[in-house]
Amino acid sequence: MRKPVVGMIGTSHRVEDRFEVQMISERNLRAVAQVAGALPLMFAGCPEITEIGALLDVVDGVVLAGARANVHPSRFRAEPNPRHEPYDVNRDGLALSLAEACVTRGVPIFGICRGVQEMNVAFGGSLHPEIRELPGRLNHRMARLENGEIHPDMTVVFADRHEVRLVQGGVFARLLGRETIRVNSLHGQAILEPGERVVVEGVAEDGTIEAVRIADAPAFALGVQWHAEYDPQRNPINRALFEAFGEALLVRRRAA
Repeated sequence: MRKPVVGMIGTSHRVEDRFEVQMISERNLRAVAQVAGALPLMFAGCPEITEIGALLDVVDGVVLAGARANVHPSRFRAEPNPRHEPYDVNRDGLALSLAEACVTRGVPIFGICRGVQEMNVAFGGSLHPEIRELPGRLNHRMARLENGEIHPDMTVVFADRHEVRLVQGGVFARLLGRETIRVNSLHGQAILEPGERVVVEGVAEDGTIEAVRIADAPAFALGVQWHAEYDPQRNPINRALFEAFGEALLVRRRAA
C-alpha cells in the first residue's frame, strides 16, 4: 500500500514586491511527513486553478495550515478594516468550500491557526480580528522585544504560553489523555461565534476557543488555534494530534 498523500494549502505571497508565489511553512511539511507518516503535497490556495473535486480524488487528507493573512470579514458578515490586513481572498475562496467538501466526502481534515478559523467560517461561524481587544482576553500575539520587533529566538516565539481546558470525555481529551494542556500562541484573529456544526472542545484560560471538532463528520475533522506543526517531533500533545491524523489517513487510504 502506498504512503498516504496529504494536500497542504498554500498562501499567497509576493517576493520582492513583484513576483506572486504560493508558499507554506516547512514545519508543516515536516510534521506531515515525519509524524503523520504521509507525503505532503502543496496545492495552490487559488480557486481558479485548484479544482476541489480533482484534488480530493488525489489526496487522502487535507491540512489547512496557518498563515499571516486574516480571513476577509465579508466572509462572516463583518466590515473590513485596514488595521486587520493583510487578507488573502483567493485562499478564502478555496479553503472555505474545501473544508465543507472534506467533511461531506469523509476526507480527513486538520485545521491549524488560520485553518481552524477557516473551518469555523465554512460552517457559518464568525471571527474577531484582534481577540486581545475583547475584555479580559490575553495577548495571543507572538512574543516581541521591547522595541516591537519579533523576538529573534524561535524557542521563545513558539514557547508554551497558556493553558487550554479540554472538554471532559471529548475527542481531544480522549486523544490526548488529559483535560488540561499548555500550548503556544501566535495569533490575533480567533473564533468569536462557533459555526452551526462546530463543537468547542478546548478553551484557553481567558475564554478564547482553542480546539474544535466538526459534529457528525465521518472522518477526522479537528482544528486547533495553536501551532501544532511547530514541534510534533518532540511535543507529546502535538505529536498525538498528527499521529491521530495519520491514522485517519490510513483508514481513508485502505477504503479507497
